[in-house]
Amino acid sequence: MSKTTVPHGFWPSEWTAERAAAASRDFAELRAGHGGLFWIAYDPADARCTLWHWCEGTASCLTPSDYSLRSRVYEYGGGAFCLTGHGVAFVNEADQQIHLQSPAGHGGWSDPIALTRNSACRYGALHFDASRAAIIAVEEAHAAQAVQHRVVSIAVADGTRRVIAEGADFYSSPVASADGTRLAWIQWNRPEQPWTATSLWLAERDAAGEWDGGRCLAGATGGESLQQPRFSNDGELYCLSDRHGWWQPWRERSGRLVAVELAEHAANFDCAPAPWELATTSYLPLANGRLLLTQMVEGYGLLFEHTEAGGLRQLARDFSRCRQLAADDRHYYCIAGSPARAPAVLAIARDSGGVRILAGGAVPLPEAELSRPQSLTFATGATVDGAANEGERAHAFFYPPWNAACVGPAGERPPLLVFVHGGPTSACYPLFDPRIQFWTQRGFAVVDVNYRGSSGFGRAYRQRLREQWGVLDVEDACRVVETLASSGRIDPQRAFIRGSSAGGYTALCALAAGARWRGGASLYGVSDPLGLRRVTHKFESDYLDWLIGDPQQVPQRFRQRAPLHNVEKISAPVIFFQGGRDAVVLPEQTESMVAALRARGVAVEYRLYPEERHGFREARHLADALEQEWRFYQALL
Repeated sequence: MSKTTVPHGFWPSEWTAERAAAASRDFAELRAGHGGLFWIAYDPADARCTLWHWCEGTASCLTPSDYSLRSRVYEYGGGAFCLTGHGVAFVNEADQQIHLQSPAGHGGWSDPIALTRNSACRYGALHFDASRAAIIAVEEAHAAQAVQHRVVSIAVADGTRRVIAEGADFYSSPVASADGTRLAWIQWNRPEQPWTATSLWLAERDAAGEWDGGRCLAGATGGESLQQPRFSNDGELYCLSDRHGWWQPWRERSGRLVAVELAEHAANFDCAPAPWELATTSYLPLANGRLLLTQMVEGYGLLFEHTEAGGLRQLARDFSRCRQLAADDRHYYCIAGSPARAPAVLAIARDSGGVRILAGGAVPLPEAELSRPQSLTFATGATVDGAANEGERAHAFFYPPWNAACVGPAGERPPLLVFVHGGPTSACYPLFDPRIQFWTQRGFAVVDVNYRGSSGFGRAYRQRLREQWGVLDVEDACRVVETLASSGRIDPQRAFIRGSSAGGYTALCALAAGARWRGGASLYGVSDPLGLRRVTHKFESDYLDWLIGDPQQVPQRFRQRAPLHNVEKISAPVIFFQGGRDAVVLPEQTESMVAALRARGVAVEYRLYPEERHGFREARHLADALEQEWRFYQALL
């Protein structure tokens, strides 16, 4: 079929903003048990998270229409449900309390019953202690003067609450051994973050059946990040540590952790992303020393089974990122994505490796319409404190413009849209992203950047952003444009940059760094780090000091790197999107930036969604933001 010649950025497409928003469905938190598999499904149509149960080939929703599963511990949540002896326990989004549900016969389930009723507390990282029929959880208590975190146990029978651990600033991942005699968890104190320095703790039951105070098993001296403690069925304790530079499995031996020798153990790869949420499961200890784990290689999250004898088997080869693992006697399970499919829940036969899709996995666009990611590694050439770092490299995924019906005019190179992920200690992956396909369908090239500081590339790469936020991430965003321009793949005079949250900060800093940009977008982005530091929540209260520096010692650095204080350097038009209920980046911060740019005569648009929080969830708002951003860029082409 012949193609119609249309200028890049103006290609017509049936892949509308509404279709892209509807395709943002996702899954989280797999649990195998009760003869089946449970997962959380998120649907932007109603912005709810619902619990689903798959059994004997049928999946059914267990969540009544007036409930939604979502923890808001640390604002980012995680661990919103667990399986109990007779059903499930979950955190309801509206009240942040733990509720119970049980099978009611004939395939039905009971209405939820509240187990906790403390409106001043939130709960997350739910784990069932079968030996005591209790829910172990991280509790976040909001008092008038402070927010406190603890590990608590709550009896399923009557809601009796006992404190297991308190005194540290933060806790995560409490998990009990199968026999109920040992309990492990992760804790850390300010000013650390869970991806900079944490410690692994282990408690044992005393003669009265209560947990003792626990002891630190690893991480006491700092310098390593530990996450995801797990007990094997035979009681061995495992944990991920980046002590050797990569998050990989270690296990307890004679009261200390020793590295697990993996097949091809000399390879450098992370087994996990940065633990922003509480319930990540990226590896599982199995019987006979085997491990099921993800290996994050060059931005891909691949699934492998390792045997103690050194064997290695890759599973689900057609998928480029596997996460949230679970297992039973016959299957491995995971949530998986690929460049061509929407997220899917997979069942993988343990014997044959055969893959079955249990939920999701739709192919929203035919192959002829799909822009596939191309791995890109590029030299940064950054200088820090006068020292050249020409050997450093950063990573990205490039998506060329593609539409089966359209082609750009001869000799016209496409405009480029630079995607900057949030975190900033997060990452982008080579997956089907309905937003990216929205842009490539319209004739834009897109590059998704894993700048220095992103997770998945080892501790040194992740730590590289220390006190360099607003410098190295900006350098990488600018350098990737130069790299693509030098190979003739994009028009550097028509480059746009956009990001959300921390990515919005990088986008605004990049707009202030030079005149290379035609325009940009900030979605609930940081514009005044010092202002954010004064009002942000406990979990990130010290993060800005790590990213930029101590404001008492380097006050000028906060001003130099604040887009709000550098508006005179921004000349390119900017569009802003903000949630009215955002507790991370408050609306006042975005509105101050908008007012400052308007006062200078810079073309600015501002879209406020009063009911949205930090990260838009409703389909109508996702679609409106995407459509408005495209119209904004079109006017600049």
